[in-house]
Amino acid sequence: MPQSPVPSRRGILLGTAAVSAGAVLTACTSNEPAGKKPANSPANDPAPAADDRPGKAVTIGFAGPQADHGWLNAINDNARARAKKYSDVTLEITEGSNDTAAQIGQIQTLINKKVDVLVILPADGKALTQIGLQAMRAGIPVINLDRVFASPQAYRCWIGGDNYGMGLNAGRYIGEHLKNKTGAKVIELAGVDSLELTRQRTKGFDDALKNYPNITKVARQAADFTVESGQAKTAQLLQAQSDFDAFWNHDDDQGVGALRAIAQAGRDDFLMVGGAGAKSAMDAIKADDSVLKATVLYPPTMSASAIDIARAVAQGKGVGGLAELEIPATITLYSAVVTKDNVDQYLPTGFS
Repeated sequence: MPQSPVPSRRGILLGTAAVSAGAVLTACTSNEPAGKKPANSPANDPAPAADDRPGKAVTIGFAGPQADHGWLNAINDNARARAKKYSDVTLEITEGSNDTAAQIGQIQTLINKKVDVLVILPADGKALTQIGLQAMRAGIPVINLDRVFASPQAYRCWIGGDNYGMGLNAGRYIGEHLKNKTGAKVIELAGVDSLELTRQRTKGFDDALKNYPNITKVARQAADFTVESGQAKTAQLLQAQSDFDAFWNHDDDQGVGALRAIAQAGRDDFLMVGGAGAKSAMDAIKADDSVLKATVLYPPTMSASAIDIARAVAQGKGVGGLAELEIPATITLYSAVVTKDNVDQYLPTGFS
């Protein structure tokens, strides 16, 4: 799963995660017909948010990790779909790898091809910093997607999600639902503890709960962002905790397993909040027939916005709606909370 800078770093907080961050790049009207888009297409197949009038031909190199997770698949799908919207964009996309040496090699190939701009979601931001620096020194602007490089000199613009904000908003949602309950208890199913993103999500959650002194976190387990681990770790938590009021799960993929374990245990005496924004989670929220009542977004539409930004940078364009002539250095997406009251708005962005 993704990893983003600590929220206290410089950033621009955009309004809502349901719309790609590229929505602030609006400079002209779209060439797409009006009307509702199919809900099963990437990011609801939105019209390009940047100036979509044909301009200078641009080749964008896109390199990400292996798409072995629903969110990462959605990242690739959104990038491809966005690039197809522009007649002046050619997308060179790599196969993707979780091996840092292999990903560095793939990016080196794109540099050797002299692409106009690179969009890179590194498997490990720190480990790939040098290849980002190499591209920038070669005159190829880098759009660093989500997992941040160790040096701001390695990218022209960083765009990604807010892991701390995910935890914060999940905690606030739970806190507001339990604020009048004396001795309320919550448990947490985290991701992978070796990842900074997991620590950020937990910190945000814990910080939010500090505002609700009646609530105590009584248990926490770390899983591996997989269905199997979600099911196994949730089963352990349910066995150890016979009485609690809320359950926060960091990731909707592992949440599929968590819901299985909850159903098998016959438990319906608490509310559950998920994370990331999978379509399966949103479907369950809309059906309102399980403990899952909300999910906090970590929008894969960020890759569509990265294509918008890459094209604008390569063509020397700025951002419509801002006084500045240049693309911002950092764009942080907002972690919206999806509930049954607003799920129809966000459902088109859900990923499989």
